[in-house]
Amino acid sequence: MDFLVLGIVVLVYFLLVGYVGYVAWRRTETSEDYMVAGRKTHPYIMAMSYGATFISTAAIVGFGGMAGVFGMGILWLVFLNILVGIFIAFVFFGKRTRKMGHNMSALTFPEFLGRRFDSRFLQSFGGAIIFLGMPLYASVVLIGAARFLEATINISFSLALILMAVIVAVYVVLGGIRGVMYTDALQGTIMFLGMIFLVVSTYYILGGVVDAHRALTSMSHLVPAKASALGATGWTSMPVYGSPYWWTLLSTIILGVGVGVLAQPQLVVRFMMVRSNRELNRGVLIGALFIFVMTWSSFVVGALSNVYFFKEAGLVAVKAVGGNADKIIPVFINSAMPEWFSYIFMLTLLSAAMSTLSSQFHVQGTAIGRDVYETLRNKKGDSSVLIARGGIIIAVLIAVVLGYLLPGSIIAQGTALFFGICAASFLSVYVAAIFWRRATREGAIAGMVSGAIVSLLWLLFEYKKTAEALGVAKALFGGPVVASMPWPVVDPILVGVPVSAIFMVAVSLLTEPPSREHVDRCFEGV
Repeated sequence: MDFLVLGIVVLVYFLLVGYVGYVAWRRTETSEDYMVAGRKTHPYIMAMSYGATFISTAAIVGFGGMAGVFGMGILWLVFLNILVGIFIAFVFFGKRTRKMGHNMSALTFPEFLGRRFDSRFLQSFGGAIIFLGMPLYASVVLIGAARFLEATINISFSLALILMAVIVAVYVVLGGIRGVMYTDALQGTIMFLGMIFLVVSTYYILGGVVDAHRALTSMSHLVPAKASALGATGWTSMPVYGSPYWWTLLSTIILGVGVGVLAQPQLVVRFMMVRSNRELNRGVLIGALFIFVMTWSSFVVGALSNVYFFKEAGLVAVKAVGGNADKIIPVFINSAMPEWFSYIFMLTLLSAAMSTLSSQFHVQGTAIGRDVYETLRNKKGDSSVLIARGGIIIAVLIAVVLGYLLPGSIIAQGTALFFGICAASFLSVYVAAIFWRRATREGAIAGMVSGAIVSLLWLLFEYKKTAEALGVAKALFGGPVVASMPWPVVDPILVGVPVSAIFMVAVSLLTEPPSREHVDRCFEGV
């Protein structure tokens, strides 16, 4: 290992991040600056920040590792990420959210929902869901970065975990959302270039596009017996329809993230940071290109790593790394790529982790400061910024602790679970807020609470991966889950979202419509 080269690369990177964070700190003066960047964000910065927040080490390391296990079927997630996460999100959701957020002077996603339905409960309950649920997502992002640092520069996983958390916490606490978005734009650019080099190099190492894919197809007989028994058929074909493997790939990995992205608080708030729809229109192309390169590259490399590991060690990827899918991408890069690229890619992963973590910590801080503290105490002003900064520090500590406690191969699963929880709790309420004028406060409360409760119960008693780990179902009913197959492999998003939508619509139709004056004020210019 050339420590001089490594030192120079890391020093230059952190000097750039430090400078950008300093500029953000100098430009942050009010609570509006701290939470929505003064609503004057450049479209490139907004789009890159959105993309860099969306694509983290969870996507590159976690879902890249899952591609090493499930194969090319995961590429359907690329399609959904672009169609739903960019086009539908920006064009149909973003424009309405931006205008309505301005009309209501909302600074956070829970505040947006609370003011739309004139409900303090919605704002505080939504803020609590974010603050209590997002540490799971933050912790798996931390794990992804720490695993790569562990494999690349031979430092302990524990030290890497703490270093990442401290670095991100400093510039988020000081610079607020400006610090987050400015560094996101820098880090997103680094991520984009790094992933292009990685996928091109992978194809070159494996003899070209055609030979690489042909070799992967020919390895179908090497699928591990346990995976084959659950429905796996190979790395270039979909699992057996209706099998546990098929349900896990479709409901958790593809739909959980592909649809759940619409209700991500740290992404929705980006729409309220631009001045007009023109910035959103310009951001569609930038965001779509960025998301495509980042997700397609990591998924293809993850799947093709099986070819490399079989040629070098006679083992498929997941067996070559000891059964922990979270290690597939880090080990592949450190084994197959030149040493200098390992250092450069380390910056790609650092950028991916820091961009997402900064947004996660920021939204958790504003949730506890703006949405819970201000709402419950009925106080407004800059004191909420101080509470938000304290909340960020608490969120960092929780994420670090979870990083130690969570098991292996958890990155993709943890990400999908949080996306599913957010979708179940927020999606139907969010859709009604921006598209349905007849939706009522009571309907929104019923939708959010029912979605959250159903998701929690499903995770505790029916979704096998979490139910087995938590042990509540076994203690109460004597088995790992309550019902039989195929339900234990159905993600909570497929249950929670429909339940939430039914309660949202039914209760709204049974209760008094909101006042015309309030609705007209919210929808003015929409």
